[in-house]
Amino acid sequence: MKYIARLLSPALLLAACFAGAEEQAPEITLDPSGYRASEPEFVVAPDFVPELIPSHTEQRQQYPLNRLVAIANNDVILSSELEDAINEVIKQLSAKGTPVPEHAVLVKQVLERLVVDSLQLQIAADNGISVSDSMLNSEIQDLARENDMSLSGFRDILERDGYDYNQFRENLRKQLIIQQVRRQMVASRIKITDQEVDNLLAMLKASGQSDVEYHLSHILVAIPEAASPEEIQAAEQRADNILARLRGGEDFSEIAIAESDGQTALEGGDIGWRSLGQVPGLFVDSVKTMQVGDVSDLIRSSGGFHIIKMLEKRGDEVHLVEQTRARHILLKPDTVNSDEEVLIRMQQLETRLRGGEDFATLARANSQDTLSAAKGGDLGWINKGETVPAFEEALETLQPGELSKPVKTQFGWHIVEVQERRMHDSTEDFERSKVRGLIRSRKYDEELFLWLRRLRDESYVEYRIDES
Repeated sequence: MKYIARLLSPALLLAACFAGAEEQAPEITLDPSGYRASEPEFVVAPDFVPELIPSHTEQRQQYPLNRLVAIANNDVILSSELEDAINEVIKQLSAKGTPVPEHAVLVKQVLERLVVDSLQLQIAADNGISVSDSMLNSEIQDLARENDMSLSGFRDILERDGYDYNQFRENLRKQLIIQQVRRQMVASRIKITDQEVDNLLAMLKASGQSDVEYHLSHILVAIPEAASPEEIQAAEQRADNILARLRGGEDFSEIAIAESDGQTALEGGDIGWRSLGQVPGLFVDSVKTMQVGDVSDLIRSSGGFHIIKMLEKRGDEVHLVEQTRARHILLKPDTVNSDEEVLIRMQQLETRLRGGEDFATLARANSQDTLSAAKGGDLGWINKGETVPAFEEALETLQPGELSKPVKTQFGWHIVEVQERRMHDSTEDFERSKVRGLIRSRKYDEELFLWLRRLRDESYVEYRIDES
């Protein structure tokens, strides 16, 4: 089901970050000195921590104590959290038919992800970033809609597949909060110039591969910032050994799960479909010469040693698109106006519009989307797939000249009016928009990696798990 990928895949986080990158985001200050340099106060747990996931032949043992397994700045991670996360990963790997790695490997990968998530959630708490119940409900409704289900049917499927609905909600809330942190700390600071778009368009056209996309997997052997020559040599030797195993026929996804330090390790290293312009710059020369099934040589970057594999290749984009010209009024809940109060105000605006008042006049006077408000709410021509699901569904149900009921998205409440539709050959606009998105995606990946590494290095992290 789609909700699995939406909840747990980094692709989800990427997409949400890009969707909100153009929105003006409040500044967040990340002051390393604000992190505790010494150990926070807590009740010291025993040094012994039992194995959390038994082997397939062992009887599961019950542990009455919820032990501490890691400290991340001012937060702690408990054995119950780790066990739940490991069980979730095992369930997903099994659903994809991917062999489950050894217990010690799984513990290492999952615990590191929990630590990094905790550090980001602490930044959110320190800066007042949260996801309200109404925002969460809207996201879950979008997930249900994308799976062609009612909300109750979506919940039934979750529970049938072994997911606790309340736990699912809280996990999703955490992921949405992390999206907001990354959007404000990374995505909102990415700038793209017209010259960069022109240069990449020229390069893609010269290579004859502007429409080709590549499905790639990735393994990273990371090195710390300011690494010593010995640390670099040890990382390179480890990467050479991994490459030799791959060339010897071992499964790429299994090795990625067990060995990779990358963010997609638990997805078998799968980083999804990328056009040549979206591929990180240091991979481009390798990708251009690779065939499906090929594994690259070691690729060195400041972050470590990379290995990529070409899983699939595709091309031939269609550039004839359906466009909708629309305008809207947006109102946002805040600390002064609750979600319910904003909805009441929006319903009042709807009544006035249906009573014949001028849309553009009301948009200029009331809409909190400042860019479109100045143009009477005009959003211009919108390509299919460019807006968030709830907004797009409202557009699709309206005929030209029709007005929507209030529509809820993660940005607030909208009233939408469709003005006209057309089928448009937007090849040039499509290519520029696509290339701009590719550059943003590439820059985001690179900046996110550096930001997460810096966050991890500057934080107090201690593992309290017995690895013997």
